[in-house]
Amino acid sequence: MNARTKFSLAQARRIALAAQGLHENRPASATRRHVSRVLQRSHLLQIDSVNVLVRAHYMPLFSRIGSYDRNLLEKTAYHRKKRETFEYWGHEASLIRLDLQPFFRWRMDRAKRGEGIYGGLARFGDEQRAFIEEVRREIAARGPLGAGDLSIGGKGQGSWWGWSDGKRALEWLFWAGLVTTATRRGFERIYDLPERVLPAEILNAPTPDEDEAQRELLRLSIRALGIASERCLRDYFRLEPQDAKARIPELVDAGELVPVTVEGWNGTVYLDPQAKIPRRVEARALVSPFDPIVWERTRTERLFDFRYRIEIYTPAEKREFGYYCLPFVLGERIVARVDLKADRSAGNLIVHSIHPEAGMPPEEIAPALGDELRLMAEWLNLGSITAPKEWRTRMGV
Repeated sequence: MNARTKFSLAQARRIALAAQGLHENRPASATRRHVSRVLQRSHLLQIDSVNVLVRAHYMPLFSRIGSYDRNLLEKTAYHRKKRETFEYWGHEASLIRLDLQPFFRWRMDRAKRGEGIYGGLARFGDEQRAFIEEVRREIAARGPLGAGDLSIGGKGQGSWWGWSDGKRALEWLFWAGLVTTATRRGFERIYDLPERVLPAEILNAPTPDEDEAQRELLRLSIRALGIASERCLRDYFRLEPQDAKARIPELVDAGELVPVTVEGWNGTVYLDPQAKIPRRVEARALVSPFDPIVWERTRTERLFDFRYRIEIYTPAEKREFGYYCLPFVLGERIVARVDLKADRSAGNLIVHSIHPEAGMPPEEIAPALGDELRLMAEWLNLGSITAPKEWRTRMGV
């Protein structure tokens, strides 16, 4: 990296897109190596229950490597001998690179003290330690188990999130690192002891000091972001503000974060000293609401002049763009929002609506978007595409 300290907005966009691998051509045939490479770049994949199109953790891979066998990710995530990830709280619930597990132990230790977790769960942990230990012993004796498989506390009581006491105990143990996800049954988390799920070399790896673990997570964040504000850096792994504010100056002093300015951005911005600045980016990707490129909505607005809110929890009559709108990245910009649904029973990819960004002529968007939708339909084993009449001819679907 040269000594430049001022960047145009276009340069910042290219740095961000390249950091996430969206500047590269997709492989003709994606393999497990390509899945691993995405994980090496992004470090984690966010998990979310919404399945109107496809589960959230599958989409970032599609956006970067195109049509791939989703079983590749299943093996990467849950295969006993081929596992490359573990589940924990990274950016929300996430599949995280397995080698990073030691750098989250400080978060597990805080959870044991009731710090950094949901208030209701922290109180449950304080008040029900004996019951939680009983659940842990049952997992040890019988695991792997789902919450409904427990012999105690297995039925929901209509209280906090409708969770049963057994589920609360398992989630407290999960936060504390005393159980982990062995696999999933449908979308249900199946728990077991870490020593029966994670490789011995990971569990036996030294535990970094809390300060060093936080520094490493910030190093990983800037590599994944390329260029970022303090808020963006801490958001990537959801670090507490006071932790990030303490660690960032240390990384600046070490030359691992380079303070710079970006056209139109207020405040200090940090650059990865090894960031790539492509002369041009020719991206084409539909990205999910849970993709790292749009995680931090303020950053998305600054980088792409794109104000983005997911409208899943917005009443239908108040939605502006649709229930599950995906940003469409074309070239170096986000050019449209596309509201999608997979109708699996009919084998149909439904395009409810397409909303071009201001100044983006539909005829410039449609051919590339049509290609992307056809690729997505093929990937999801959907034999047809239904789109708004005014777009069908333009997109050729």
